[in-house]
Amino acid sequence: MASSAPAHTTYLASSRGDLPRWQDILPKARHVEHPGPERHSIYLDTDDRDLRHWDSVLRYRNPGPDDEPGWELAVPGGTLGTELHLASPDSDLVPDELTAAVAGLTGGRPLRRSVTLGIGEHRHEWYDRKDRLLAQIIVETVQATVIGRVATVEQWHQLHLDLGTAATKKHRTAVTAALARAGAAPAPHRSELEHALAATDPAPGPHTPTGKAPTARRMLGAYLDAQIEAIGAGDVWLRRGLDPIHPTRVGIRRLRSTLRVWQDLFEPAQRTWLDSELSWYSGLLGHVRDRQVQRARLAAALETLPPEVVMGPVASRLDTDLLADERRHLDEVLRALDSDRYRMLLAALARWRTQPPLTDHGDGARVIEKAVRTAERTALSRVRAAADEDEAAPSRARKAAERARYAVELAAPLLGRTRAKRKIARYTNIQQVLGEHRDSAVATDLLREFGARAGTTPGENGFTFGLLYGLELQAAERARRHAADLAT
Repeated sequence: MASSAPAHTTYLASSRGDLPRWQDILPKARHVEHPGPERHSIYLDTDDRDLRHWDSVLRYRNPGPDDEPGWELAVPGGTLGTELHLASPDSDLVPDELTAAVAGLTGGRPLRRSVTLGIGEHRHEWYDRKDRLLAQIIVETVQATVIGRVATVEQWHQLHLDLGTAATKKHRTAVTAALARAGAAPAPHRSELEHALAATDPAPGPHTPTGKAPTARRMLGAYLDAQIEAIGAGDVWLRRGLDPIHPTRVGIRRLRSTLRVWQDLFEPAQRTWLDSELSWYSGLLGHVRDRQVQRARLAAALETLPPEVVMGPVASRLDTDLLADERRHLDEVLRALDSDRYRMLLAALARWRTQPPLTDHGDGARVIEKAVRTAERTALSRVRAAADEDEAAPSRARKAAERARYAVELAAPLLGRTRAKRKIARYTNIQQVLGEHRDSAVATDLLREFGARAGTTPGENGFTFGLLYGLELQAAERARRHAADLAT
């Protein structure tokens, strides 16, 4: 019977650096050895380890004779994650493209050599009588130099175990027992870089308490980290000339929702400041996103109209003017990236990843469930009233439904996946309907401006803009009433 255990495991040799007696691993199997290549990596960071605080890596890698050496950048962030590979024979000159991409994460501070790694490889394989692979262990001898005020040098052995398809549970047990007898243990770090820095610079990863049970701090830590990571990754995209506007704003909304729903669990002054600064940055991005949405929305609406009621260059006016407006607002965003205010925001987010300013107001299931219930009650109450109150009511209801959705999303490990999925679907639906109301409200403001301008521009006519304006008013009213029905 084949083994069902994980096929790949990384081990560290004992503190003495001893290696197993290879003939004792699987004594009845045929043992083959293959010397492997040597590879070298040079990691760059600021003196304050800013890239490491963002869990990002910039390095020059010489992988050996079969691959081309060059620079690599890795920034996590889900859909916004970045992985760049630039071939280069020069390990001293960092490409401008990479230094520009991480300028936000580093706060503009200079990059220096942080860690150098040299890794030698030796492969061991074991085969059965039918020449089928039972196991493979790649032994890597790592020498690391951590560059600081005083350079420190460390050497260790790490063993990568891969079971072959012919391996059984018995083979697995024999191999792991032999490694254990030699003092090898599963590696505690994800990478050679983390291992090298562990002694001199403890890992600054997300602050999540130990233990298996879901707690407020555990779930908050993981959720905060994911949103902050997305915002940092969005910064890299912007500096590379890409468009991360929508997913970055979603990360900001999720983060702000968490600060509000669980506000008692955060130090008040720091929570209030961060919420305010995130609101400022989200507003800048929102101006760009609104133009993106409206260009597509109004172009689609125009296509539904009979040709005889489309008077003048309406399509080109909508597309050209909205695109110009979008680019103007994007320029404002790009200028903000180099402002002291924005740099302070990113620096604060990096601190929140590793040391969120949590209070001692509880850490149990009751804290989580109470906050979720409150968010849900508020959302449903505001959505029911959205059809009958003032014009600002739908906006308040949309934001409340959004907070309820994200609260459930964060608490899903405690609520149960099936229950949470059902609730998330409900609030997502309400949020989308009220989002349509907001988009209609934005559209009416724009169409009123376009209509007034067309009425005083030779060769143009405001009739079609007025027609579209009326259709958007009807759409907004439908959305108000539909959302109220969804809340019953």
